[in-house]
Amino acid sequence: MNKFFTLTGLLLFSGGLAMAQNIQNNPGSNHGNKFEQLGTILPTPNEQRTASGAPGVKYWQQRADYNIKCELDEKNLRLTGSETVTYTNNSPDPLTYIWLQLDENEHSTSKSSNYQDATRMPAGGTTQTLDQLSSKADNGYGINITKITDAAGKNLKYTVNKTMMRVDLPVALRNGQKFIFNIDWNYTITDRMSVGGRGGYEFFPADGNYLFTMTQWYPRLCVYSDFQGWQNHQFTGRGEFALTFGDFKVQMTVPADHLVGSTGECINYSAVLTPTQLSRYNAAKTASAPVEIQTLAEAKAAESKKSTAKKTWVFNANNVRDFAWTSSRKFIWDAMPQKIQANNNTVMCMSFYGKEAYNLYSKFSTRAVAHTIKTYSDFTIPYPYPVAQSIEAANGMEYPMICFNYGRTDADGTYSESTKNGMLGVIIHEVGHNFFPMIVNSDERQWTWMDEGLNSFVEYLTEELWDNKFPSKKGPAYTIVDYMKLPKDELEPIMTNSENIARFGPNAYSKPATGLNILRETIMGRELFDYAFKEYARRWAFKHPEPADLFRTMEDASGEDLDWFWRGWFYGTDPCDISLDSVKFAKVDFPKDIPAARSRMVQIDKPMIPVFDDISKIRNREDKNITFYADKNVAAQDFYYKYDRGMVSIDTTVTTKTEMSAPFDLVPESEQAKYKDKFLYELSFSNKGGLVMPVIVEFTYKDGTKEIDRIPAQIWRHNEQKTSKFYVKDKEVESILLDPLRETADIDTSNNAWGGKAKESKFRAFKAKASTSVRGQSVGSNPMKVAAGK
Repeated sequence: MNKFFTLTGLLLFSGGLAMAQNIQNNPGSNHGNKFEQLGTILPTPNEQRTASGAPGVKYWQQRADYNIKCELDEKNLRLTGSETVTYTNNSPDPLTYIWLQLDENEHSTSKSSNYQDATRMPAGGTTQTLDQLSSKADNGYGINITKITDAAGKNLKYTVNKTMMRVDLPVALRNGQKFIFNIDWNYTITDRMSVGGRGGYEFFPADGNYLFTMTQWYPRLCVYSDFQGWQNHQFTGRGEFALTFGDFKVQMTVPADHLVGSTGECINYSAVLTPTQLSRYNAAKTASAPVEIQTLAEAKAAESKKSTAKKTWVFNANNVRDFAWTSSRKFIWDAMPQKIQANNNTVMCMSFYGKEAYNLYSKFSTRAVAHTIKTYSDFTIPYPYPVAQSIEAANGMEYPMICFNYGRTDADGTYSESTKNGMLGVIIHEVGHNFFPMIVNSDERQWTWMDEGLNSFVEYLTEELWDNKFPSKKGPAYTIVDYMKLPKDELEPIMTNSENIARFGPNAYSKPATGLNILRETIMGRELFDYAFKEYARRWAFKHPEPADLFRTMEDASGEDLDWFWRGWFYGTDPCDISLDSVKFAKVDFPKDIPAARSRMVQIDKPMIPVFDDISKIRNREDKNITFYADKNVAAQDFYYKYDRGMVSIDTTVTTKTEMSAPFDLVPESEQAKYKDKFLYELSFSNKGGLVMPVIVEFTYKDGTKEIDRIPAQIWRHNEQKTSKFYVKDKEVESILLDPLRETADIDTSNNAWGGKAKESKFRAFKAKASTSVRGQSVGSNPMKVAAGK
C-alpha cells in the first residue's frame, strides 16, 4: 500500500547554476534541445546507404587495379616508374574523365597545393633558410608525368592541378565498363628528415647508407562515390587519403644488397634471398618467437659494402586501397606467425629495422605487431591479409600491411621507459590502421576522426591488453580534460573538415577516442557497445563509410538512442561540468496522532455551467443538408443530450456540501520498521558545462563502505540545466563524490564533492487511505452528474 509523507529538508551544500550553452531547436526552452534527434543533420537514407547504417541494396564503389614497375636509383635519389591501371566504373554514372592523386607535388615549389599556410619572419637562420622561404624557383621536387596512353598506346589528354591530375577519356565510361591506361613518371626522392613528408629517404652519415620509405609514390586513383562524386580535394600534407580498392602487382628494382619490405606478399623470395635467408624465413612460419632472417651482424656487414648490381622484387597484394614499400641495406629483418582463429588466417608478422633500433625492435616490434592484429581482430573483424609489418623509420605512417614507426635506442644501446612505451604506442597505432582506414575505408581527406579517432580508441584497448599499466594518452576520459576546458574560440567540433582543425591531435585523435571509450564503459556497457562496433566494422569492411553510417549502425545494432551523444560530443564543443549543488537529508517520523483539523474535510460541489457552441457547430446546424447521428438514434441520447436541447432543466444555483474522510491514517507499528532506520537524501545537480552526460555518484558511508550509482544522461531530458535524485539509504552517508573514476571528462572537479555532518530533518509519514474513500459522494450527488439515461 502507498505511504504518504511530507518533507522538510536542510540545504547542506550549495553552489551557483550556469546556463548551458547550446545551439537549441527551441531557445526559449530549458529541456529537449540536447535530446532532439539528429534528423536532417544526417543525410537522407537511400538505396546506397540505409537508415540502419548498413550499405543499401544498390550500394556501389569503383575499382582500380595496378600493374607497376619501378626502379630505385640510390646514387641519384630518384624513382622511375610505369604503371598500367585498369579502372572499373561500377557507378550508374557515365564518366568523361577520371582523377588521380599526385601527392609528391606537395613538396614542389611550382606544383604544391600548400598555399594556405601563413608564414613568419624567422628570428634567425642560414642563407639556405632564406632561400627556402623566399625563392620562387622550381626546386625540382614533385612527380614528372612523361607519358599517358590508352591500352592501344594512343596519347591521352591530361591536366595537372597541383596535387591532382585529370585524365580525359576518349569516350564516356559507362556502368560496368573498364578503362585501361598507362602512365610513365619519375620524381626526385625527398629527404624526409629535412623536407618533411610521409615518405622519402633518411641518410645515415656514420655508415653512408640510406633508408627509403616509398609512400604516395605512384599516381593513384581518387575515390568516386555515391555521396560526393570525385574526392579530389587537394593534398596539403594534413588530410590523408581517400582511395579505391583493387589488386596490385608491383616490381621494384633496387640495389642487390637491399632488403625490401612491402604491402602484399613477395612471390619471388627464392630469387632475391640467399639460401640461408630463405631457410630462416620458412622456419619463421612456424616459430613461437621472432626469427631473424637477416641478423644484426649481417646487416652491419652489408652497410660496409655497397653493391652496384640490381635485384627485382615482385609483390602481389589483393583487395587493398594502397601500396607502400621500404628498401635499405641497413635492415635487420625478423618474423613470426600469428594465427587469427576467427578466419583461420595465419599472418606473417615482420619487422625491418636498423642497428640504431636493435635493442628495442628485436625484443618488442614483431611481438607488438602480432598482439595488435589479434586484438583488433577481436574487436572488429578478423585480419584478412597474409602479412603485417612494422618498419623503423623515425616517423609514423600507415599503409596496407606495412607501417613506418620510430623507436631508436641511445648510442650505447640503452633506452628509457618513455621511449619504449612511445615505440609500442606508435607500432600499435600504425599497425591498427590496417583496420581503420585500410579496410574500413573512410574518407580521411574529409573526416580525419573517422580513421584516427576510431583507430586511437582500439589502440587504447590494445595497449591496455598489452600491459594494464601502459600509460595510454588517448582514450581515458581524464586525458582530454585540458583540451575540453579551452576557450570556445580555440575549439572546433569533431565534425570538422581536416584542413580546418586548429588543434589537430586532441580534436581528431583524442576526443573521438575518448567519446567511444565513454560510450563503451559508461553509457552503453561493453556488451552492447562491442556488438554494435563490430557490426559497423563488418558492414563497412572494404567499403567507404561516412559518419552517418557509424552513428546509425551503433544505434541500430544496440537499441540505444545515442543522438544526444553524437549531438553533444561530435557536433558540439560544450564540455562536461556537472556540479553537486545541494544535499538534503531527512529521517522518517511517524506521528502518534493526527491533528483534529485534518480529520474531517469538506468538499464543495458546484454544478457544471454549460458553454456556448463554437461558430462551426452553429453553422453545421443551420445547414439542412447535414444530418446528425445522435438526432436519429434514440439509444445514443442521454440526460446531457436532452439538457443541451432544453428538453430538461435544473436549478444551477444549487450547491452541495460533501463531507470527506481524512486521507491519512497512522502508520501501524508493524509497518514502521520498513523505514524507521532509513536515511533519506535528495541530491541536486546543475549542468554548468552544457554537455549532457551521465551522473555518476559515489556514496561513502560512515562505516567506511562505498557505493556507486550510475544515473543515465536522460535524467537531464526534462531540464537540461538542473536536475535532482532522491535516495533511501540503509546507512548514513559520510560524503558524496561525483565521477569518482573520472569517466566523464568533467573539467571542474571542485564542485563534485560534499561531506560533513548533517542536521537531521524529518519526513512526516502517514498511511494513505484507499482513493475510493476520498470523495465521499455517490454518483448523482452533483445535480449535473447523473447516471446515463436519467
